Amino acid sequence: MALKYYYDLMSQPCRALYIFLKMNNIPFEGIQVALRNGENRQDWYTKLNPFQRVPTIDDGGFVLTESIAILRYLSEKHNIPDHWFPRKDIVKQARHDEYLHWQHWNIRLNGSMVFQHLVVIPRATRSTVDRKQVEKFSKATKSSVNHIDSYFLNGKNYLCGEKISVADLLGLCELQQLNACCMEKLYEDNENVRQWVKRVIANIGPLYEESHVIVHRVRDMVQKMNAADQPKL
Repeated sequence: MALKYYYDLMSQPCRALYIFLKMNNIPFEGIQVALRNGENRQDWYTKLNPFQRVPTIDDGGFVLTESIAILRYLSEKHNIPDHWFPRKDIVKQARHDEYLHWQHWNIRLNGSMVFQHLVVIPRATRSTVDRKQVEKFSKATKSSVNHIDSYFLNGKNYLCGEKISVADLLGLCELQQLNACCMEKLYEDNENVRQWVKRVIANIGPLYEESHVIVHRVRDMVQKMNAADQPKL
């Protein structure tokens, strides 16, 4: 029985897990849960995932939520190459876990809130953008980006060593959410991080575009909205 994967590619962790599944040839049945339509709050999905979040997997009746737990489970079950989710070297494993714990309240929180305040909240409430909140979370995002550079990369090609890992997929997808709201400058201004992003995308290959179609679509929408707001000369 194929793994059932419930996801929405507008979600950063969903994109990371989607890329991971494809790159490691793990067969799955993809079931899209459209967050924009509130499908995650419908009864059928709430019965599966009471937290009403994505991603979720159903592996032959074993239901698991939370992207990190899912990635760890699949890494163990399918015995994927160790560089993806280190298991053999306790120090490498600890460094990898360090990033996975750090990211939630740093690059994920801050970058997500920039996107929320520029795109999601104004559209949902039909209100103007709260520029003070955007400035606050943009500043925090820049700080998180600098920590990615100085602490996690620290001269390495990838976040946890010289080979791509789950941490890189998650980190990339968080930063690409900034592209959706035309705020990629927040990470591109850091040359080391910009080069790291390019390396990860090159490693992923065509899967980058495949997994980020909706991000590009939202970006196009935001650009049109920004152009419409410009004063006519």
